Amino acid sequence: MSGLFVSAQPGLRTPGSHRPAVAMSPVLGKLLRWGTDPAAGPQSKDQLLRNGHVLTFNSVLTAALGAAYWAFAARVYDADTVGRNYSAVSAMMLLAGVGQLNLTNVLLRFVPTAADRTRQLVTRAYLAAGVSTVLLAAGFLLLLPVLSPGLTFLRDPLLGPFFLLASAAYAIFVIQDGVLTGLRRTDWVVLENAVFAVAKIVLVGALAVVLQSSGILLSWALAVLIAVTLTNGFLYARAFPRHAGTALDERADASRPTGRYITADYVAALFWLGATALLPILVLNSLGPDQAAFFSLAWLAGFSLYQLNTSMGESLIVEAANDPAQLVKQCYQVLRHTGMLLVAGTVVLCAAAPLVLRVFGTDYARNGAGLLRLVALSAIPNLVVITAVSACRAQRRLRMLVGILAVACSLSTVLSLVLLPVMGIAGVGAGWLIGQTATAAWLWWQKPLWLPVGRSAQRSGGKRADSS
Repeated sequence: MSGLFVSAQPGLRTPGSHRPAVAMSPVLGKLLRWGTDPAAGPQSKDQLLRNGHVLTFNSVLTAALGAAYWAFAARVYDADTVGRNYSAVSAMMLLAGVGQLNLTNVLLRFVPTAADRTRQLVTRAYLAAGVSTVLLAAGFLLLLPVLSPGLTFLRDPLLGPFFLLASAAYAIFVIQDGVLTGLRRTDWVVLENAVFAVAKIVLVGALAVVLQSSGILLSWALAVLIAVTLTNGFLYARAFPRHAGTALDERADASRPTGRYITADYVAALFWLGATALLPILVLNSLGPDQAAFFSLAWLAGFSLYQLNTSMGESLIVEAANDPAQLVKQCYQVLRHTGMLLVAGTVVLCAAAPLVLRVFGTDYARNGAGLLRLVALSAIPNLVVITAVSACRAQRRLRMLVGILAVACSLSTVLSLVLLPVMGIAGVGAGWLIGQTATAAWLWWQKPLWLPVGRSAQRSGGKRADSS
C-alpha cells in the first residue's frame, strides 16, 4: 500500500528554466533551492544535509498527494473498479521496480562524476530498464489467467500495449530520480513528483466520466508519461550539456560502473524489496484481511521515518562520489543530524500513535497503535544500517553491501514470522525492531568493515574495494 501512496521514485519539474517556474510560497521556494544549485559545487559544506532534507520533503509531499489521490478515486469510482485498478497499478509498479534493475542506485553513485559520459550512461540505463520491463510485463500479461485472473481485463487489445508502455515509462520514471539526485537537482525531484501527483488527480477525475472501468490505471500511466517527457526534456536539453562542461574536481572518484557492481547492487536491492513486499502477504495469510488492513496503514505511518534515512543515504552517496576523502566525516554528520531528527519524530509518533491512526477509524487506532510505535522505534537503528549501505555503495564494497542487506532483511523477516502468531500485527514491528537493532549493533561494533577508519576514503573506494 505504501508504494501506491508514495511515488516509488520521486519527481516533478518545469522544462526550459534553470529555476523551477512554478507558483510557490517564498518558504517553499527557498526550501527547494536550498543547496540544490549546481553552481555551489562540491565545496558547499551544507550540500549533504540540504539535499537530504529536500528529498525528505519530497517523500512527505508525495505521500500527502498520494493519499489525496486515493481518497478522491474512492469517491468517483465504485469499490470493484478501485480494487481491480489498485491491483493493476501495484503490478505495474512491481514490474517496473524489478525491471529497472536497480539502475537508480547505480546512476546515483556514478552520475555525479560522469561528466561528458553522462548522456551515454543514462541513455543506456533507460534502454536496459525499458527493454527489461517490457519483457517482464509481456510475460505477466501472457500468464495472467494463471497468475491473477482478476486482472485479465489488461489483456484487452488496446489496454494491453498501453500497459506495456506504461510499465516501461514507470521504470524510467523511477530511474530519472537517481539521475537528478546525482546531478544535485533535488529541486527537480520534488517538482517532477508534484507534477506526476497533481496530473494523476486531475486525470482520474476526468477519466471517471468516459472510462470508468480503467480510468485509475490510465490516470497513472498518462501522468507518468507526462512527468517522464517533461523531466527528460530538461535533462537532455539543459542538465546533461551543463554537467558535461563541468570541470571534475581532482578529489572526485571518476570510476565507471562495472557489470559486477550492477549485479551485486541489484541482488542487495532485491533483499530489501522482498522483505518489504512480503509483509502484507504474510499478515493476510496468517491473520486475515481485517488485520491486514490495520497492518497496512499503521506500517505506512511508521515506515515514513525510514524515508528520512533513505533520503540522507542518497545524498551521502552523491557527496562521497564528489569527494571520497570526506566519507568518514559525512557518515558521522548524517548519523548525528538524522539521529536527532529521528528521535524527535519517534517520540511524536509513539505519543500520538492512536491519534494518527484514528484518522482512518477507531478500529485502526485500537489495533495498529502498538505496531506503529514499534516500527517508528525500528527506524532509529535502521539509520546505522542505511548509512553503512550507502557507505558501501560509495566505496564499491560489494560483498559487504549484499551481506548487510541480506542479514538485516532476512533477520527482520524471520523474526516477524515467528512473532506474528504470538503478538499479532505488532509482532512484525517487534521483528523489525529486533532485526534492525541487532544488525546496527554489529555494524557499529565492526565499523572498519564499512567505514574507511584510519585510511583515506579515496583508497577504500578503489580497486581494492571492488574486489572485497
